[in-house]
Amino acid sequence: MNIGVIGYGYWGPNIVRNFNNIEGTQVIAVCDKNQKALKQVKKIYPKINIVSECREITTSKNIDAVAVVTPVSTHYEFARQALQNGKHVFVEKPFTATAAQAEELINLAEKKCLKIMVDHTFLFTGAVRKIKQIVDENMLGHLYYYDSTRVNLGLFQHDVNVIWDLAPHDFSVMDYLIDEKPSAVVASGKSHINGMEDIAYVTVHFTNSIIAHFNVNWLSPVKVRTTLIGGEKKMLVWNDVNADEKIKVYDKGIEVKNKEGIYNLLVSYRSGDMWAPKVEQKEALGLETEYFIDCIEKSKTPINDGHAGLRIVKMLEACDKSLQNDGKTVNL
Repeated sequence: MNIGVIGYGYWGPNIVRNFNNIEGTQVIAVCDKNQKALKQVKKIYPKINIVSECREITTSKNIDAVAVVTPVSTHYEFARQALQNGKHVFVEKPFTATAAQAEELINLAEKKCLKIMVDHTFLFTGAVRKIKQIVDENMLGHLYYYDSTRVNLGLFQHDVNVIWDLAPHDFSVMDYLIDEKPSAVVASGKSHINGMEDIAYVTVHFTNSIIAHFNVNWLSPVKVRTTLIGGEKKMLVWNDVNADEKIKVYDKGIEVKNKEGIYNLLVSYRSGDMWAPKVEQKEALGLETEYFIDCIEKSKTPINDGHAGLRIVKMLEACDKSLQNDGKTVNL
């Protein structure tokens, strides 16, 4: 299978390397406006064709699938061109700049029987795959809350705020782990550097008793990547910065007994063992790119398809609307 890649900036080199590592798959062309980036491609991969016009990739009869690794404002147009010319598309997160754009691309892909995959890389990490197994096996019991912190110093973006930059990772993981879909979003944030919100807090409400909270921040003195998931049976901590024990499951919780009415409510605390399950160490992007090729060859629907990307974009749009209205609740 022949792949064309549009964009060779921060993430592009990883995309090219991983697609090239798949047996029977090769990147045959890379497009970028930056000539230095193209020279770097040629230095590492002499056989790859380098171009500066994306239509040379989206219209090429020799290319089967196109990876779009560019700023979100360009995703729709590049993906649309590729789909119109019969190419499957792999799109960097977030999927598109608006939900309307996402819906149009989904409809176009379905009409032409083509695959869309949104690069929600974290779904393919060993940690998230293990957490998915734990949640699906009901080890945590009924879920109470999902609490995520993703903060560090920089990298400041000039085209999107901190929510659009960092939260898609955590929104996509939550969307993958929790079967119930969110019903409303509340967001608050502030801009201090370049006119874009660089610190924000997002609360996501569900129709059941689950509540989710996200802290995203470009102005933190330390890098923190921590998620807490609380359930009626057990509680889980995912520390992505920890190299050894990324996941810890705690047999801790609260047991409530009711005797003769609410005023005799008895609360007892349960504190048992901690378990750190083994987490697979394979590169997530390698697994994801292999999965993309497999979905095309076997005509499977990806877990991170266009509809998954659309759900995340709808949440991001709701966050923007809430920010613009001083933290007003926005229904999804």
